[in-house]
Amino acid sequence: MWTPRVIETAPLKYLGIVEALEADIRRGRLVPGERLPAQRSIAEALEVDLTTVTRAFNEARRRGLVAAQAGRGTFVRDDMGQGGAAQTGANLPPILDLSMNIPPQPDSVDFRTLFAQAMQAVLSGPRGSLSLHYQDSAGAPADRQAAAQWLSGRMGPIAADRILLAAGAQSALFALGRLLLSPGDRLAAGALTYPGLRAVAAQQGVPIDPVAMDAGGLIPEDFDRLCRQAPPKALYVIPAIDNPTTATLSEARRHRIAAIARRHGVAILEDDPYSALQADPHPAFASLAPELTWHLATLSKCVTPALRVAYVVAPDAGQARQLAAVLRATILMAPPLLAATASRWILDGVIDQIATAIRAENTLRQALAARVFAGQRIAADPQGHHLWLSLPDPWRAGAFADHAERAGVSIVAAQAFAVSPDPAQAVRLSLGIAPDRAVLEEGLVQLAALIAQPRIPARTVV
Repeated sequence: MWTPRVIETAPLKYLGIVEALEADIRRGRLVPGERLPAQRSIAEALEVDLTTVTRAFNEARRRGLVAAQAGRGTFVRDDMGQGGAAQTGANLPPILDLSMNIPPQPDSVDFRTLFAQAMQAVLSGPRGSLSLHYQDSAGAPADRQAAAQWLSGRMGPIAADRILLAAGAQSALFALGRLLLSPGDRLAAGALTYPGLRAVAAQQGVPIDPVAMDAGGLIPEDFDRLCRQAPPKALYVIPAIDNPTTATLSEARRHRIAAIARRHGVAILEDDPYSALQADPHPAFASLAPELTWHLATLSKCVTPALRVAYVVAPDAGQARQLAAVLRATILMAPPLLAATASRWILDGVIDQIATAIRAENTLRQALAARVFAGQRIAADPQGHHLWLSLPDPWRAGAFADHAERAGVSIVAAQAFAVSPDPAQAVRLSLGIAPDRAVLEEGLVQLAALIAQPRIPARTVV
C-alpha cells in the first residue's frame, strides 16, 4: 500500500497530493495495477479533510494516472509508461455505481455456497429431474404452494391456484400490462414512479395519469379526484419503501385508497418488492381488496437479483389462468431450477434469514448515509437500500447527476421517475451495490462535497 505524502511546494494541498502520487508512480514506488489506500485512510494519514483527498483523486484520474473500478477502488493505471492512451475524466468508468437498486450482500451470507448446496439438493431429490424440464407457465404446483406459504405473512392464507411464477418482476409487470391494458385506457401512478412501469405503459400505448404524493406516499384525495374526473383502468402502487421516494403507505392510507378503487372499479397493481425487508409490514392491498388487486412480489430486492423469480397473486384462479396464457406467449415459464431453489429456501427458512441479514446491513448503510448527509434533506427507510436526496438551490437534478458522474459516482436524477412535467430537484442513491461500507462512504462523501460547491455552470456550446 502506498504511503501518502504531500509535496509542499504545490500551490494547493490537493495538488501536492497529486504531484506526490505522480512522482511515486514515475519512480516505481507505485506499480501499475496497484490499489491505492481508501480516501479516508489517506485523509487521516495526512491530517487533511476528506474533500481534499477526493479532489486529489479526481485530478489524478483527469491526468490519467489512476483509474477506478466500480465497486473495487482506485488503481494505478496499468498502461503507464507503455504508450497507452491516457483516458480523460469524461470517459473513465465511475468510481462507484449508486444507480442500480440492488440489495447488499452481507458478509454473513455466502451466496456461492448457498446456491451450490440448494441446487445440488434439488437435483438429487426424487423429483430433481423435473427441474430440468419444461413446466406449466403458471409454475409447478410445489413452487406455487411454497410461494403461498411465503406470501401468507403479508396477506394471510392464499390459495395456490391464484399464484403464478414469472422470470423476474419486470416480465410479470409486462404480462400484466398486456392482460389488463389496451390502447385508449389510462393508468394511474405516483407522480414519481418506477421507470419499468413507464416502459410497460409506453409499450402498451397507455398514458400515465400522475397521482400527487407527499412524504407519506400517494395522496388518497388526489387519487379520488382523478377517479371522479375519469376513472383509470388501473392504479400502480409500490406500497412499501417506494421507488424512488422511499415512502411507505400507512395502513390508514391503504384502506382509503382501496375504498376509492372499489368505488370506481379500478384494478390495483401492487408492486411490492420491499416489504419483505420490513420487520413489521403493513397489510398488503391484496388482503384489503383481493377482488381488485394483482400482487407482485419479487425475490430480486430482498434476496439477490441472481434469483430471477417473481410471484403474482391474481384476484382469483380464473384470472390467474388468463395471465398464465400471456406468460406462455411472452416468457413461457420461470426458470424451473431457480424456482425450485427459491422454494427450497422458503421451506428451509433461508429466504427469511437472508432478508434479515440484508435488513441489518441496510440499517448500517442508511445510518452511514445519514451521517454523511447531515444537514441535507433526505428521505429514507432504515430497512431499505435506497434513499431520496433533495438538492439545495441552485442545483438541478440533471446537472447534479452529470457532475456526480464526472466526479466518479453514478446516480439517478428525478427525471427518470417523473410522470408529471415538473419533477422534484432530487436524486436517488442506491446503497446496496457497494461491496462494503468503506467504499460506499467514499462515494457518498464525494456527493456531499459536490452539494456544498456552488453549481458548476454548463459548458457553453458555440
